[in-house]
Amino acid sequence: MKEHEVVIVEAVRTPFSRFDGAMRDIPSVRLGAMVIKEVIQRTGILPEEIEETYYGSCIPAEVALEFDVPGRQATLLAGMPPEAYSFSLDRACCSSMTTLRLGYRSIKSGDADVALSVGSENMSRTPFLAKGIRWGNKIGPIQLQDPLFELGYGNSGFNPVAVDAGEVALEYGVDREMQDEWGLLSQERCAECYKKGNIKVGEELMAVEVPQRKGPPIVVTHDESPRETSLEKLAKLPTVYGSPTVTAGNAPPINAGATAILLMSAEKAKEKGLKPLATVVGCKEIAMSPRLIASVPAYAIKKVLNAAKLDLDDMQLIEINEAFAAMPLVSTKILSDGDPKKWRELQEKTNVNGGAVAIGHPVGASGGRITMTMMYELRRRGGGYGVAAVCGGLAQGSATIIKV
Repeated sequence: MKEHEVVIVEAVRTPFSRFDGAMRDIPSVRLGAMVIKEVIQRTGILPEEIEETYYGSCIPAEVALEFDVPGRQATLLAGMPPEAYSFSLDRACCSSMTTLRLGYRSIKSGDADVALSVGSENMSRTPFLAKGIRWGNKIGPIQLQDPLFELGYGNSGFNPVAVDAGEVALEYGVDREMQDEWGLLSQERCAECYKKGNIKVGEELMAVEVPQRKGPPIVVTHDESPRETSLEKLAKLPTVYGSPTVTAGNAPPINAGATAILLMSAEKAKEKGLKPLATVVGCKEIAMSPRLIASVPAYAIKKVLNAAKLDLDDMQLIEINEAFAAMPLVSTKILSDGDPKKWRELQEKTNVNGGAVAIGHPVGASGGRITMTMMYELRRRGGGYGVAAVCGGLAQGSATIIKV
């Protein structure tokens, strides 16, 4: 079977809204529909030309407010025909990079020519759960459960991910101060990126109109979470969930947002007259012992580099999702093989526009976000290779290499 070259012809995301921000009441399926509409409008393709849509999310309690099959709902709300195929999945924070891999594999094998990778989340809408109420409640108060608290992993006997990340970070010699320094660096890099106009509507971003009961709609054109801080302020923050190092300052906020990446075979893109933004070189996924979540991105990167027969030095840029500041620090240390100079060099080209600590982390959408952020930055720099990696709950991992 002939293998086909897979290219990205469009990539867009909504701004990432704060937990209490302007987009807090928009269902995630509606956010997903917005980015689907935007890539269709930008490329001018017909909705029926998209053969497969892979849709990722990872807060099922929020999706449950619209029942289920969020991918099916989002495609229909976006105006795609009822015959359009969609596939919804939950692979924790890896979800929207897994959707990219599924679309890539389908086109690579020749099974499709056009595929759409979508990720969407609105953590702000996550409802409280009333366990056991269906069968009645005896005397006493009703107990509500917040699915966002520790992300619920404790219900199955697992540690909160903040605990695992903090403990593993210390085992690699990455202490609280280093994580705070990275958290501050993420904010500073993001602020500089916005100052230069590198994250903007019409490229990585689309504008989102939020209707109001009175007056004109609010138009959201930028990420709402970036903030000014200092090491002194970060040092005063308490750790969370019993973690030895993770705080609200070296961890990402809770967000709403969506991403969409339109993939085509190179032949189809040429036929449609669409100039590729990047070529997808390879996608790989892994899973490890659940507590090793902070180190997963490193091993996902190693796996995809090995499959592509490329070296880390071939990569002009690296993106490692800041599920916590511990992740890029631990993973780049592993990739440096303990060489302090190499470790510093890797940090300098990792998350150069800031990461999730500043930009935000609507969990099901972050894999798509880091991929497109890296792609647009590579284009500004004149091209080259980049590798993006993301960890997911209980130590899952995904990594993607692109070439611009």
